[in-house]
Amino acid sequence: MDFLSDSSTLSAAGHALSMVLSLDRLSFLVLGVLVGLSLGLLPGIGGLTGFALLAPFTYTMDPYAAFAMLLGMHTVTTTSDVIPAVLFGVPGTAASQATVLDGLPMAKRGEASRALSACFTSSLLGGLVGAVVLAVSLPLVRPLVLSISTPEMLALTIFGIAMVSSLSGKAPLRGIAAACFGILVGMIGTNVQTGQLRWTGDLLYLQDGLPIVPVILGIFALPELCELAIQRTAIAGRASIDGRAGMRRGVIDTLRNWFMVLRCGGLGAFLGIIPGITGAVTDWIAYGHAMQTSKGAKDSFTKGDVRGVIAPESANNAREGGMLVPMLAFGIPGGAATAILLGAMMVHGFTAGPDMLTKHLDLTYSMVWSLAVANIFGAGLCFLFSSQFAKIATLRYTLILPVIMPIVFVGAFQGSRSWGDMVVLLVFGLIGWGMKRLNWARPPLILGLVLGTLIERYMSISFMRYGVDWLMRPGVLVLLSLSALVFVTPLLRLLRQGGLGRLKPIRTVRVEPQDLAYVFFIGLGLYALVTAQDWFFMAKIGPIVVSGALVVAGAFSLAYKIFVLPNDVGATGRAGIHMDVTSDRDAALPTRLVLMRAATFFGWFLVFLAGTSVIGMIATVPLTMVAFMRIEGRESWRLSLILAGCVTALVYGVFDQLLHIDWPSNLMGKWLAMLAVGGG
Repeated sequence: MDFLSDSSTLSAAGHALSMVLSLDRLSFLVLGVLVGLSLGLLPGIGGLTGFALLAPFTYTMDPYAAFAMLLGMHTVTTTSDVIPAVLFGVPGTAASQATVLDGLPMAKRGEASRALSACFTSSLLGGLVGAVVLAVSLPLVRPLVLSISTPEMLALTIFGIAMVSSLSGKAPLRGIAAACFGILVGMIGTNVQTGQLRWTGDLLYLQDGLPIVPVILGIFALPELCELAIQRTAIAGRASIDGRAGMRRGVIDTLRNWFMVLRCGGLGAFLGIIPGITGAVTDWIAYGHAMQTSKGAKDSFTKGDVRGVIAPESANNAREGGMLVPMLAFGIPGGAATAILLGAMMVHGFTAGPDMLTKHLDLTYSMVWSLAVANIFGAGLCFLFSSQFAKIATLRYTLILPVIMPIVFVGAFQGSRSWGDMVVLLVFGLIGWGMKRLNWARPPLILGLVLGTLIERYMSISFMRYGVDWLMRPGVLVLLSLSALVFVTPLLRLLRQGGLGRLKPIRTVRVEPQDLAYVFFIGLGLYALVTAQDWFFMAKIGPIVVSGALVVAGAFSLAYKIFVLPNDVGATGRAGIHMDVTSDRDAALPTRLVLMRAATFFGWFLVFLAGTSVIGMIATVPLTMVAFMRIEGRESWRLSLILAGCVTALVYGVFDQLLHIDWPSNLMGKWLAMLAVGGG
C-alpha cells in the first residue's frame, strides 16, 4: 500500500500520460490500433500475427512509441473481431466465439447495429476495467500469482469444463457428450508425457495435434454460411435494419447492465493474470457466468439476448490488461503474444520484474495508458462505422458468400499452413452443420477442445509433483466445489422434471432421424475407448476416462429423450430433423431441398479445393468467386469481376506480400518449376 500512496507513483503516471499523448507516439499508437482492427476483421488471423508483423519494426523505435504501437494493435483485435461474428457467425478470432451465439440471432432480427454497438461499448468499458486492474494490481499481485500453481490451474480448467452444463440449455448431458468429444479431438497427436501417438493413423499432419483455427471456423463459420446458402436470403431476411436508433439502444443496454460489465471485466482481468488461460477460454467462462447469474438468461441466451454479447466482450478486452501483470511483475508471459512483447522489451534493454515497478515506473504506466487510449480510440472508430457495417446484413447472399468464403478458407489455412487444414475445415464444417441442424450445442465442443489438453497436462504434473495432496489445497477445493455445483444443479433439475414416473408406454416410443447424432458420438466414444487400451498408462488414462464419460452421457441422454421426453418436444422438419432456433425461417423447406442446397454449398468448397490443388489458392479465389456469382446469383459480369478483383487483391496484399505465408502446393507450380529447370 505504501507503493500506492507514494507521490512518485502519481508523478510517474502523469509523466507517462504526457509521453503517450505526444504527437509522434500517439501516431504510432493509432497505427497499431488500425492494424489491430484490420486483423480482427479477418477470420483466423488474430493479434499474434500482428505482433509478428509489427515487432521487427519496433526494435529501433523509441520504447514508448514501440510499446504503444504493439499494445494498441493487440488490445483492439478483440474489439473488431465481433464484426464478422455478429454479421456472419464467423468468429474473427478465437476470443469472439461466444459472441456469435447471441450476436448473429440479433443480426437476423435486424438488430445488427444494436448488437455491434453493445459489443463496442462493452469492449471499451471492459478494456478500461483491465487497464485499472493492471494499474492497481501490479504492486499487490505478487502473493496471488505465487499462490497459483499447477493444481489451481487444473481446478480452474475443470471449472471451465463444468460450465458446459450451462452452455447446453435444457440438454446438459448432450453438452457433456459434445465437450467430451472436443476433449478427445484435442488429444489427437503425440502425448507429451510418453511420446505415444494417439489416433494419428500414420499421418504426419496429425502428430502435432489438430490446429484450433480450422476446427473453430469449421464448427462455427461454415454452418452459418451454409444456412445462408440454404435460405438464399440476406442475413437479416426481410427485417429492417435498426440503424442509428439501434446504436443508441446498444449503448443504453450496456450502461443499464453496468454491473455485469464490471463483474465480467473483473473476471476477464483475473483470468488474464493466470498464464495459459487464453481468450478462447475467457469468453466462455464469462458467458457461462452471465447465464448463471442474470435473471431469465437461461431461457433467453443463444436466442438474441443483448446481455449475451455484453458479457464476453467485457471480459475479453479486460483480459488484455490482466495478461500484462505477470509479464511485467515477474517476466512470466501469459501466452505467445505477451512472450513476443517480453522479447521486444528485452531488445530495448528492459528486464521484467522489480525494476519495472521502480526504475522504469513511467514506462510501466505508459503501457497502462496505451491500453486505455487504444480501447477508447478503437471502440470509438468501430462505433462510428457500426451502422454502416450493419447494412451488410441486408445484402443478398450471392454478394456475401463469395466474399466471406475465400477469407475463411485462407484463414483456416493459417492453422499449420498445410493441406490438412483444409480437410479439417471441411470435416468439422460438416460436423458443425449437422450439430446445428440437430440442435446440438456447439460451444461445449470447442470448450472441450481448448481445455482438454490443458486438463491432461496439468493433471499429470499435479500428480507427479504433489500426489493426491493437490486435492487438499484451498484454492483447488473452492474451484472444484464450484464445478460440482455448476455441474450437478442442471442434472438434479432434469431428474426432478422427468423421473421414472414419466416413462412413456412402450407403444409410444419411437426413434427419430436426429437420434443418429447420438449414434455418431457414442460410436466415436466406443472407438476411442477400445483403441486406447494398448497405450502406455499415462497416455491412455485421459482418453479412457473422457471416452467413458462420453458414452455414459450420450447413452443416458438418448435414453431420456426416447423414454421420457414427449414425442412432440421441439420443432421438427418434414423428415423429423430437429430445427435449430436460428433456422426457423426455413422450417417450411422440405428436407430434401435443404440437403440439396447444403450439398451444393459444400460442393463449392470442393471446387475451391480442386482449383487450389491445380492452379494455386490465389488464382482460384477470383475464378470461384466469379463462377459462384454468375451461376448461383446470375450477377452481372461487371459486378462479379470487380468484387472478385477486390477480394483477390486483399488476399494477395495481406497474406502474400505482408505476411509472406507459404501457400498450398499445386500441380501447376510443380509443372512450371519443372519447365523452368528443363529450360535452364
